[in-house]
Amino acid sequence: MSIETRVQSEVITVPRTARYAVMGGNAPVEEVWLVCHGYGQLASRFLRRFEVVDNGKRLIVAPEALSRFYLSGGTGLHSDDDRVGASWMTSEDRDAEIADQVTYLDLVTRKIFVGRSRGSTRFVALGFSQGTTAVCHWAARTDRHPDRIILWGGGVPAELLDGAPRAGLARASLTIVAGMHDPIAGADRVQRHRQELDAARLPYRFVTFDGGHEINDGVLHELANS
Repeated sequence: MSIETRVQSEVITVPRTARYAVMGGNAPVEEVWLVCHGYGQLASRFLRRFEVVDNGKRLIVAPEALSRFYLSGGTGLHSDDDRVGASWMTSEDRDAEIADQVTYLDLVTRKIFVGRSRGSTRFVALGFSQGTTAVCHWAARTDRHPDRIILWGGGVPAELLDGAPRAGLARASLTIVAGMHDPIAGADRVQRHRQELDAARLPYRFVTFDGGHEINDGVLHELANS
C-alpha cells in the first residue's frame, strides 16, 4: 500500500481571530462600504486608498483575508522588517476557504450594522483584484446582501454565473472597473468576461480608466458620488 493511500485528510472547525480596519463614520452614517483587498495586501494599508471618499458620513470597513504570509525575506528566519501580505484563497481546499470567508464577512457585516438601520443605510461592497472573488462568493450567498457591488481589476467567477449564485448577485447593482493598461486583467480577458456576463444576462455597468492594476482616485471618487 502506497503512502498516498494510507494518508487521509480530515477537517475540524476552529475559532480564530480575524481583524479588519475601519475609516470614517464620525458623523451619522449614511453609507457603509465593505472593501476587500487584493492578493498580498493588508487591510490597513489598502484602506488608505479610500481616503478620497471619506466624507465623514461614509463608514469604510476593510476585512483582512485570513491567510497571511511573508512577501519578502526568503524561506529562512524572518524579521519584523519583512513585509507581510494576506490571501483570500488558493486552489487548495478552496470550497472550505470560501465557506469560511462567507461566514467571516457575514460576521463583520453583522457587527457593522449593530445599532444602524439597514433600510436607511446604503451598503456597497467593493473588491479589488483577488478580493473581487471573495466579494462575489459572499454576495451570492449572504442574507445581508449589498445594494451595490464594485469589482475592480477582477470579475465574477464563472461558477457564480448560473442558478442560485447568479440570482444572489443580481440582487445588487454591479459595476466592473478595469484599467486600460492592467497587465493582470488585460483587454482580451476583460472582453471575454463581458461576453460571459452578457450570456448570463447579468446586468452591469462597465467603467475604464487610463491606468493599470490599481485603485484610481478620480474614478473612485466618481463612483462614490454616482
